[in-house]
Amino acid sequence: MKGLTYKDAGVDIDAEEEGISALKETLGFARKGVGAAIKGEFTGLIDFGEYALTLCTDGVGTKLLVADAMEKWDTVGIDCVAMNVNDTICQGAEPIAFVDYLAVEKPDPKLMHELGKGLNKGAELANISIVGGETATLGGIINGFDIAGTALGYVRKENIIDGKDVMVGDKIIGLPSSGIHSNGFTLARKIIEEAGYDYHHEWEYGVIGETLLEPTRIYVKTVMDLINDYQIKGMANITGGGLRNLKRINTSCGYKIDDPLPVNPVFNFLQEEGRIKDKEMFQTFNMGMGFALIVYEDIAKEVAGRAEGKVVGEVIKDPGVFLTTKEICY
Repeated sequence: MKGLTYKDAGVDIDAEEEGISALKETLGFARKGVGAAIKGEFTGLIDFGEYALTLCTDGVGTKLLVADAMEKWDTVGIDCVAMNVNDTICQGAEPIAFVDYLAVEKPDPKLMHELGKGLNKGAELANISIVGGETATLGGIINGFDIAGTALGYVRKENIIDGKDVMVGDKIIGLPSSGIHSNGFTLARKIIEEAGYDYHHEWEYGVIGETLLEPTRIYVKTVMDLINDYQIKGMANITGGGLRNLKRINTSCGYKIDDPLPVNPVFNFLQEEGRIKDKEMFQTFNMGMGFALIVYEDIAKEVAGRAEGKVVGEVIKDPGVFLTTKEICY
């Protein structure tokens, strides 16, 4: 089997970026006054007097197909909450409310009960209220089910973390991931399929499907505590696009990773079975670092210890992302 890529599996990151750009070109209208948009990256920011409200939306992706295969749906609700609140906190905002959208081929009380358990646990971990939601039966459109959510947060305008103060010499702190989180599953599933495994196959660390379904880590409490006690200059949720997400913090500088966090065993397994190149792995998966923070050099070790993370690199002059241990640049 030749080395697989995300594009081979059906997801072309570059094409997605072109599609997003094409969509944005049509979105020219902007409200004035209260409710006006403020530029943000990982979440939308809305002018609300002395505060900015934040609003973002995301789903779980094809991780749901693994849940279906395992007939285990009680954790993907955690993923749904996590994918939203982890984006919310990137701007320094505290998530406060959440709504979910569940589309099903046909009503299934058992499935919906299990999904609810995960949503409730995710809300507890993020300290966010689920204030409503919507379900839709869409036979003919939906094959199985899909779940997505939207998170509302808030932050004082003067406390918005937008990365503009990031400078050369600042340190990058990586926070460990819990595993594959909710990105790259199209490629992960392709690897499992072509390697001749199913999700019930046993590997060194248990059952493959259960490993893949490990819920996305929710970073809300850790990050909000840090924001209260330290000056955090920039943050990135390491999701789809992997290390390339660092460029969203501030495009005028670069990010050198020279001491990365340990790679979760599941990524080594997927890379070996799929014969995937390092560069592809680090732009598809989180590879052990689920979240990143930028801080002043003199507080970096203290912040990393408090967050149970690690100083993994520093901000440099040349734009881009450089993983020196693998001789990779983006």
